[in-house]
Amino acid sequence: MASGKPIGEFSLKMVTQTNTPGPAGSVLIQVNFEGTGTGFGAIFDTSTFIGGGKDGTFSQVGSAYLDNGDVLSGVGQGTYESKGKHRWSTASIVQLSDGRRLATAGEIDLAARTWKGTLSEI
Repeated sequence: MASGKPIGEFSLKMVTQTNTPGPAGSVLIQVNFEGTGTGFGAIFDTSTFIGGGKDGTFSQVGSAYLDNGDVLSGVGQGTYESKGKHRWSTASIVQLSDGRRLATAGEIDLAARTWKGTLSEI
C-alpha cells in the first residue's frame, strides 16, 4: 500500500460481526467498528473481509463526526494477513468525502476485539 505524510492514529473496537457465504466458497465477514482517530473525532466503520483463511482483501465504508460538527465519509479497499494467533495485519487506502486520500496500516486483535493503527495522508 502507498504511504505518505503521517497524520495520526486510530483505535477502534469491534461492535458486531456477521458472517455470510461469499463468492467461490469464501466467507464474507462484515464487522462494525467504532472508536476514534486523530483529527477525526468519533469514527464508525463497517468493513467486509473476504476470505476466512490466513489472508485476503476487505472493503470499508465509514463516517467520522469531527469535533467541529462536520461529518466526513470514506470508502476504502485493503488487504489483511494473519500475523499470529488471532492477529491480522491490515493496510488500506481510503477516499474521503473532502477529497483527501488516506493510507492506513494497522493490526486487528481478534481476541481483544480491537483494530489499532496509523493514518497517513497521500
